[in-house]
This record gives sequence, C-alpha cells and structure tokens, in this order.
Amino acid sequence: MKILVTGGAGFIGSAVVRHIIRDTDWSVANVDKLTYAGNLDSLADARTSNRHRHFKVDICDRAALDTVFQEVQPDAVLHLAAESHVDRSIDGAAPFIETNITGTYTLLEATLAYWRGIDEAARARFRFQHISTDEVFGSLGASGKFTETTPYQPNSPYSASKAASDHLVRAWHHTYGLPTLATNCSNNYGPYHFPEKLIPLVILRALAGESLPVYGKGENVRDWLHVEDHAEALTLVLRRGRPGETYNVGGDSERTNIEVVRAICALLDEMLPGSPNRPHERLIKFVTDRPGHDARYAIDAGKIKTELGWRARHSFDSGLRDTVRWFLDNRPWWERVMSGAYRGERLGLSA
Repeated sequence: MKILVTGGAGFIGSAVVRHIIRDTDWSVANVDKLTYAGNLDSLADARTSNRHRHFKVDICDRAALDTVFQEVQPDAVLHLAAESHVDRSIDGAAPFIETNITGTYTLLEATLAYWRGIDEAARARFRFQHISTDEVFGSLGASGKFTETTPYQPNSPYSASKAASDHLVRAWHHTYGLPTLATNCSNNYGPYHFPEKLIPLVILRALAGESLPVYGKGENVRDWLHVEDHAEALTLVLRRGRPGETYNVGGDSERTNIEVVRAICALLDEMLPGSPNRPHERLIKFVTDRPGHDARYAIDAGKIKTELGWRARHSFDSGLRDTVRWFLDNRPWWERVMSGAYRGERLGLSA
C-alpha cells in the first residue's frame, strides 16, 4: 500500500511513520509543513528509508496537495496534521481554525477529487482516515467513559476546531460517499514527545532543576495512551475498520495530573541518584488553573477491542518508565527542540 500521511513529522504522526516503515511493507508520502512542532529527526531510521518521502506542503494549499496526490497515487490517507496544544489555542485560536478546519476541508476536497478520478477497484479499496481527540466530548464527571456515541461538547478553541473537522469528515462520507474512518484518542505519551505537553515538560524542567507547574490542585484526570500503541491501532483501523465508522482508542490508564507528575519525580530520583535536584518532588509548584480546564477524560475502547481485536501493549507504569529513560538517553534530540521557538514557557494565560 501507498499511504499519504499528513503531519508525519509531529509526535503521533512520526510514530505512525516509524511503525509503518518498521512493521509493514507499505510506503509513506509524508505531508508536513514543519511548524514549530514538526521535526524530521523524530522519524529516526524511517527518515532515510526508500519507502519514505517527505513533502513540505501545507494542507491548506490545494494546488500543492493535488500535485502530491497525482505524483504519489495513494491507496489511503492518514490525516494527523493539526494544531494540537490547548494552551496555544487559548492564546491564539486563528492557527487552529486555519489548520484544523480549513486544512481538513481542503484535504477532503483534494482527496475527493483524486478518489473520483481513480478506477472502480481502487475507489473500493481507498480509505480516508481522520485522527481526532477525546477532547471533543468535553468533560466527564467522577464516573463514566466516552463512547463513540457520546455527544460533542468541546470547551476549548482547540477541541472546538477538532470537533468541526470530525463533522466535516462525517459529512464527506455521508454526502459524497468518500470511504472515511475516524478515531478519537486519549492523551498520548512516549518518545519524541514535543516538550510543551505535560509529561515531557515535567521531565525536562526537573532535569534543569526548575519548578514543575501543576494546574490548580492537579486533580484533573486523563486517560494515558502510549503513542506506539496508538500507531498500531491506527493502522489496524485502516486495514480492518468499516467505512463511515468511528473508533475510540484509549489506554485504560486514568491518572490525576499530580499522580503523573509525582510518578515522574520518583522515576527521576531512582534513575539519577546523584542529581542535586533530588527529591524532584520538591520542585512541584501549584499554579493558576488553565481557563476552562476539563475535569476528566476517559475512553471506552470496547469497540476497537471487540470488533478489531486491538489491545494496548504498554501499561502506564512501564510506558512512563520507558519514556523517562528515553528522554534521559536522547538529550541531543530534545536539546535541538528546545533551542528553537519553544523554551518551556507558560502558555494559555491570555484568557
């Protein structure tokens, strides 16, 4: 298969590309305009594979997308390109509207035109798969989980833009017959994670002996999914999912934010016995909460488990340990990232 992956130099996208090159015989056309969070170094060995090719293209550029489609002639699209950080969306929503909504629309139009132009057998095999987030469902109370039929209640500019893109994908299937698939995932973590997100930010700030900011009282709950488990789920949905269906992907690993931060501190204490910052937990500092901070997310992944046979390979404890070790062992990667536009500053206070 020839797969067109959008956002393949981002955190989840790069994991998908690495998985495809390592574990399948598929080829990848990686469409990524390389924003601050896009990093070709995250592709590791996949970057130099003769089955991988990068196209520096903005998904809002219809003419450039048409050129890629005609050159690559893909059998499927995996759409991961997105602005993804809630705090950044609070500071400025425009890039989220542009990329997540207008970009998805433009990509759908380019895909539809290409799909209509290929032969009948190729149209029957073709898939457009959209990767989204559990944040579109809003906030849960103390119990319950999000299912594929949970009503949408997005509470941030980011989640609203992703909800809009989800609806566009659904509409292009029901209106035009485009064979689409969609997934909504819980919080990802793992290697090559851009350090504006909680887990890598805490690791790197702790290594530097800086304060570890925890929003509010740290009681917000997230379900954590290892990015490599997610990548495997996405290719499974691509191969076996039913067009028009949505599949939730979760890690069955609910933790409060403060539990996650304290677990990282304990791992750093263990792995760095000579660190002058031990015990790292003393660096924790509770700060003003994020505006509109959702209280709890939890994914019911029963559908993808029952229908497609997917199972996560990583427990949160083992996955977090491996992630902390990866950041300790891959200083050159994150030092290059931190030397760019992002320096670990607090975002999302403009509200």
